Amino acid sequence: MAIYHLHVKVIGRKAGSSAVASAAYRSASRLRDERIDRSHDFSAKRGVVHSEVMLPKDAPDAWSDRERLWNDVEAFEVRKDAQLAREVEFALPRELSQAQGIELARDFVQAEFVSRGMVADLNVHWDRAEDGSPKPHAHVMLTMRSVDENGFGAKVRDWNRTELVERWRERWAELANERLSELDIDARIDHRSLEAQGIALEPQTQIGAPAQRIEGSGLATCDIEADRAELHRQIARNNGARIIADPSVALDAITHQQSTFTRKDIAKFAHRHSDGVDQFSAVMSAISNAPDLIELGKDGRGEDRFTTRQMIETEQRLYRATERMARGERHAVSGAHREAALEKAKQGSLVLSGEQADALNRITDGRGLGVVVGFAGTGKSAMLGVARQAWAAAGYEVRGAALSGIAAENLEGGSGISSRTIASMEHSWGQGRDLLTSRDVLVTDEAGMVGTRQLERVLSHAADVGAKVVLVGDPQQLQAIEAGAAFRSIHERHGGVEIGQVRRQREDWQRDATRDLATGRINAAISAYDAQGMVHQAATRDEARGELVARWDRDRQAHPEASRIILTHTNDEVRVLNQAARERMRAAGDLGDEVQVNVERGTRNFAGGDRIMFLRNERGLGVKNGTLGIVEEVSKQGMTVRVDDGMSVRFDLKDYAHIDHGYAATIHKAQGMTVDRTHVLATPGMDAHGSYVALSRHRDGMDLHYGKDDFATRDRLVRTLSRDRAKDMASDYEQIDPAQSYAERRGITFRERVVDIVRRIIPEKLRDRIGGLVDGLRSPADAEPMQERGPGPGREDVGAQIGDAGPPPGRENLATGVPPDTTAPLDAEAALRSARTKALVRHARALDAMSHNANADGQGSPEQMRELTDARSAFEKVRPYGWRDAEAAYVKNPELVREAGAGRVNRVVLALQLETEIRTGPDDDPSRRADRFVERWQKLDRSSQRQYQAGDMSGYKSTRSAMSDMAKSLARDPQLESLLANRKRQLGINVDSGRRLGAEVALSHGIGKGRGIGI
Repeated sequence: MAIYHLHVKVIGRKAGSSAVASAAYRSASRLRDERIDRSHDFSAKRGVVHSEVMLPKDAPDAWSDRERLWNDVEAFEVRKDAQLAREVEFALPRELSQAQGIELARDFVQAEFVSRGMVADLNVHWDRAEDGSPKPHAHVMLTMRSVDENGFGAKVRDWNRTELVERWRERWAELANERLSELDIDARIDHRSLEAQGIALEPQTQIGAPAQRIEGSGLATCDIEADRAELHRQIARNNGARIIADPSVALDAITHQQSTFTRKDIAKFAHRHSDGVDQFSAVMSAISNAPDLIELGKDGRGEDRFTTRQMIETEQRLYRATERMARGERHAVSGAHREAALEKAKQGSLVLSGEQADALNRITDGRGLGVVVGFAGTGKSAMLGVARQAWAAAGYEVRGAALSGIAAENLEGGSGISSRTIASMEHSWGQGRDLLTSRDVLVTDEAGMVGTRQLERVLSHAADVGAKVVLVGDPQQLQAIEAGAAFRSIHERHGGVEIGQVRRQREDWQRDATRDLATGRINAAISAYDAQGMVHQAATRDEARGELVARWDRDRQAHPEASRIILTHTNDEVRVLNQAARERMRAAGDLGDEVQVNVERGTRNFAGGDRIMFLRNERGLGVKNGTLGIVEEVSKQGMTVRVDDGMSVRFDLKDYAHIDHGYAATIHKAQGMTVDRTHVLATPGMDAHGSYVALSRHRDGMDLHYGKDDFATRDRLVRTLSRDRAKDMASDYEQIDPAQSYAERRGITFRERVVDIVRRIIPEKLRDRIGGLVDGLRSPADAEPMQERGPGPGREDVGAQIGDAGPPPGRENLATGVPPDTTAPLDAEAALRSARTKALVRHARALDAMSHNANADGQGSPEQMRELTDARSAFEKVRPYGWRDAEAAYVKNPELVREAGAGRVNRVVLALQLETEIRTGPDDDPSRRADRFVERWQKLDRSSQRQYQAGDMSGYKSTRSAMSDMAKSLARDPQLESLLANRKRQLGINVDSGRRLGAEVALSHGIGKGRGIGI
C-alpha cells in the first residue's frame, strides 16, 4: 500500500555526527574520514539497491566521488557545531518495481534539489519488514552551500525556509501520484498531515533496516536508526490500539478519497497501522465489525464493497439539501428580464442556440436548485453570462465558485460572474464573512470535480439560508480528487438541462468528435482525427515529443496570432516540453536576454517573450493558479507579465515566485481552457476523462502524438485512452435487501425504504406471481433521467419506441395497454395516453408521500392511504394492471418513484413494459418471447444510433438505459437467456467473452458498465 513519508533533518557536529560516516552508512560502503583519520565500513549492510552522487551545473567533477565530496565538506566547515548536510528521507511507493522506484527518486532529486544548485548524494534502500513486505525508501544527503567550479561558497539561507520544505512535501506527493497514475497503479499518497486530512492517527516514521549498534566517534546515526525503528513500531502499535478502541478513525481515513472500498483496501490499511500478526488480526477484526461499516454488496468485479455510516449520512444530507432547494420557488426571473438580457446579448453579437435558451429558461425559473450538464465547448459560460444579467435585473446577487483557481477565472472571464475558489469561499464562511443569503445565486462551475463532502457543505449552507445554487459541469470530464461523484448523482436524482450542441470547434466533424469523447466513444473520435492526419505515431516517446514540438513551432510561426497549448499527463513531461519549446523560441530569435531567477520550482531562465503560467492564486495581483501570460520585462528582482486577458501584472519575485514556463501544461490544468490549437502527447497514465478534456480544448485543430514504446499498437492507445475511472457514491449500490440491512440493522433511514413500504402494499398473491422479485433488487440504470418529450428528428415517442414490433396475437400492446384491434382515432389515443401519464404520476406521488411519512408498520396516514387507493383505482381504469406493474418496477428501482412523481416518465414506461412481459410471460410461447426480445433490442439499437447521429443526447441516453434494463433482465430469466444463447449475432454480439448473456450483450454495446452491482 502506497504510504506518504518525507522527513527533513540536519546532520551536524553538534549532535556528534560525521558527514563521512553518515554517507558511508547510507551508501553501504567503506569511506575514509580524513578529519579523524579513521575508516567507516558499512559495506556489509544489505538493502542498498542504488547509490550515486548527482552534481548541479558547474560543480567540480571530482565530487562524483562520495569520499572526496564529504571530506571536502568536513574540511570546509571548521566550527565545532557546524551543520554539515541536510538529509531528506522519503518513502517510495511499494507498488513500484525497483527500477521504477529508482527512476522516480532520481527524477525528484534532480528537479527539486540538484536544479537548485545542491549536490545530492542519493541512496535508495529496498529493505524488508519482519513479515517480508518491502519497505522501499530513499536517503538524500544535500550540501548546504552554493557551489561553482572552484568549490564551496556561501551558505544559501533560502534553502532553510519552512515554505521550501512544504514545497518538497507537496511536490513529492504530486510526482509520485503522477507516476503511479502513468503506470496504471491504483494507489495514491497525500502530503498533508493526518490532522489536516481530518484523520485521528499519528503519522508514522519511515525506517531502514535494523542497524547494528557500532561504537566509535561520529557513528551516532546507527543508534538513531535503531531508535527510529522502534519509534516506527511504537507509532504503529499506538495507531493499532486507537483503531481497536475506535475503528471509526480507520474508516474516516479509508474514505478520505473514495466513497466505497473493498476488503483488500481494509487489509492494506490494517497492515500499515499495526505491529505484528496478532495486532493486525485485531485491527482487521475491529474494522470489519465496526458499527459504522456498511456492506453494500458485490461490485462489477465480484468483490464485496463497503462504505461507512458517515459517508452515507453525508450523502443523505447532500440529497436532503438538494430536495429542499429543488422545492423552493423564491428566485423567479420574469420573462421581461430574460428578454432584456437576451436582447442585450444579441446587441453584443451573442445569439443563444435553442439548447442554450432552454438552459437559460430552466435555471432562471425560480427553483432553488439548477443543474446544467454540457459537453465541452457547448457555450455554458456564454449562457451563464446572459443568466447573470437576468438575475441581476431581478435584484439577485450572483456569485461564482469552482474547485480550482483557473476554473474560477474562466467562469468569471466567460460569464462576467465574480468568482473565487470553493476553499476560499468556505474559509470566509468560517470567519463569518461573505455568507450566502436568500437573495444570492451561487453558480458552481466544473461541479463534477468537487468531492461529496465539500459539495454537501456548500449545498447545506445554501439550503439553510434559502440561497439558489446552479451546478454546472460534465460528469465525464476529470473526476473529483476527494471521495464521491456528487454532481453526477444529483443530476441523476433531479434531472437537469443538457447542452449537447458543441460550439467550440469550428468544423462539424470536430464537433462530432467532441460529442464522441463526451459519450465514451474514444475510438470514434481518434479515428476522425486520424482520418484528417492529426494522429501521429513515432517509434519512441522521445521521438514523439520531438515531432510534437517541431509541429508546434511550425504552427506558431505560420499562425502567430493564434493561441495554442501543449498538453500532457504529468508534470515531468510538461517540464521537458517547456524546455524544448523554449529552445525553439530561442533558435528563432523570439526571446530577449536570458535572466536566471529562483522560483518556487527551482532555478529557471526567463526572457522577454516567454510564455509563463502562474501557479498560485494571488488576489492582490489578480491571477489564479493556471493563469497564462507573456513576459514583457524580467530582472532578478521582478517581472512584468501581460496576462491573456490583456491586463499587465508587475510583481517582485521575493513576494511571488509561483511561476513556471507556460508553453505546456498538464491536462488537469487545462479543464475549462479554450485555445485555437492544441498539441497533445499521450502517455500511459491517461484515461477516458483526461482524453475528453485534452482532445476538446481547441477551436481549430488538435494534433495527438504518441510513441510505440508506450503504445505498441493503435488499439492499445485507444484502450488506454478509453479507460473509465469514474468515481462512485455509496448510494450507487443497492443491496440484496436494503430495507433490512440499512434500516433495521443500522438504524439508517433511506429513500430506498419505499421498497419496504411497497412490499407491504403489494398483495401477497401478486408477489407470488412475479416470482419473488421483491427479494431480488437491481441497481438503477446508469443514465440520466429525462423529461418526457415529443417526437423530433431522430427521436421516437416512448410508447411507439417500445411497441412498434407489434403485440403478439390476442395480446394487448405492452407499452400502451391498447388492445391489438383498437381503431380509435389518433386524437383519442393521444388523450388516452395523456390520461395514463397523469395516472402514473399521481400514483407515484402517492407512494412517494408515504415513503416520507410511513410509520413503523409501513403505513401512511389515513389520508395518504385513501389517496393511494384512489390513485390505484384511477390507474386501473386507464391501464389494466398498470399500478401493479408500476409497483413491481419500483421495488427493483426505487428511484423511478421520484422520476415518475416529477413527471419524468420515459424510463418508468420502459420499466412497465418489462414488468408486463414478466407478468404475462408464463402463459406465452417461449420462442415468441425470444423473438420479441430480439425485435425490441434491434429496434432500440437502431433508435439509439439515429438519436446519436441527430445529436439528441437525452433521447440517446434514455434509449440506452432501456437497453441496459433489458440486458440486466436476462439475469432473472434463465429460460429466455437460454433461448437467446444461439441468437447472439442478432443481438450484436460478435466476440464471445465467456460471460453470461446479459453481461455479454451489455459489453458488446458499451452499456451497463460502471457503477452498481455487476450484471
